[in-house]
Amino acid sequence: MSSYIHPDLVKRWPQLSFIEQMANIGSEINRALRWQKENQQLFKNAAYRSLELLDLTISDLRWRKRLRELTRIREVFCDAILGGREYKSSLADIERYFFHFAMALRLKR
Repeated sequence: MSSYIHPDLVKRWPQLSFIEQMANIGSEINRALRWQKENQQLFKNAAYRSLELLDLTISDLRWRKRLRELTRIREVFCDAILGGREYKSSLADIERYFFHFAMALRLKR
């Protein structure tokens, strides 16, 4: 059995909408971006949490029609946290992508 960084959130994750899930992922990516140059341990922790939430969203069968989008953003995110050598990606670019979900969620409430 695997252990989760967010054990309580794992149980609630399937109850969240796509926009809510993506906004939560974006929050973790924002934290990773904030800590990237200042504190490597906090950066790694936020990156791991981001990946966990991305994986939970990818495994959510409600979004199987978005699987290509979700797996691509995971791939590009991994490239960004490893230096952007493959796709020239950056955490700032990824954070901008997720920012729109946070704004949509805020407007929805």
